[in-house]
Amino acid sequence: MSDSRAKVAVVTGASRGVGKGIAIALGAAGAAVYVTGRTAADAKPHPLGGSVQQTAEAVSAAGGRGVAVSCDHSNDDDVQGLFERIDRDEGRLDILVNNATAIPRELAKPGPFWEKSLDLLQLLNVGQRSHYVASYFAAPLLIRTGGGLIAFTSSYGGRIYMHGPAYGAGKAGIDKMAMDMAVDFRDQDVAVVSLWLGFVRTERNEPLFQHPDAMKGPYGKFLANAESPEFIGRVVGALHADPRRMERSGHVLIAAEVAEELGIQESDGRQPKSNRATLGAPPEPSPVVVR
Repeated sequence: MSDSRAKVAVVTGASRGVGKGIAIALGAAGAAVYVTGRTAADAKPHPLGGSVQQTAEAVSAAGGRGVAVSCDHSNDDDVQGLFERIDRDEGRLDILVNNATAIPRELAKPGPFWEKSLDLLQLLNVGQRSHYVASYFAAPLLIRTGGGLIAFTSSYGGRIYMHGPAYGAGKAGIDKMAMDMAVDFRDQDVAVVSLWLGFVRTERNEPLFQHPDAMKGPYGKFLANAESPEFIGRVVGALHADPRRMERSGHVLIAAEVAEELGIQESDGRQPKSNRATLGAPPEPSPVVVR
């Protein structure tokens, strides 16, 4: 059993990208972070690099305790085993960050959905569905611990056209899932939020920043306002510690707006701005509950 005072977090899909940065930021705040993903150190290298072991090592180097868990989030047995292990080894869970997803190669390909393959439906299987399953198996442990937070990583694509209907349906579904899970957790002291991220500077997106004319193109303003994965992780940590945690539950929040309110900045002091004015506002939960 670990020190009962140490926060325990799970960040799914954390071999690289947003999940990796969130895990490192939570580790820097002193948490024990279970890092999940399909890319293990002894597996075939991913084109973008990274593995759950490397992220776990980075979590520990940042001041936390990283635990690498190879987990295929399309396999429910893998997910159940993950939370049984955490219960056995830690006896508590404070934060679950649902971030795992599939990134089909055709995601950003121009054209209508019928000209792309059905691989885009992986966004719903590994993403929307896997978030439900992880939350399902995490729920008893979060409730027993108390004071918990489930955070979904989402985007403005839940309201606007972005990458086509599969991507949009996936993000809109995640947002609604957060709203509805919050109703079920309302009396259990567990908050659930969906976070709209801005443009994130990940390994996948890094070539865009290196292009000599990147800032001159139509997406230049989004690149200039990019968020780091670690910035998002600090937002998650601040939301968990926020006295208004349960008041925010059930809402779709813009990460940049939460950061500005709670005093979270990039490591260089830059304050990423909300894209609300350009891309629109998040949906609001309905007060009506039909059981």
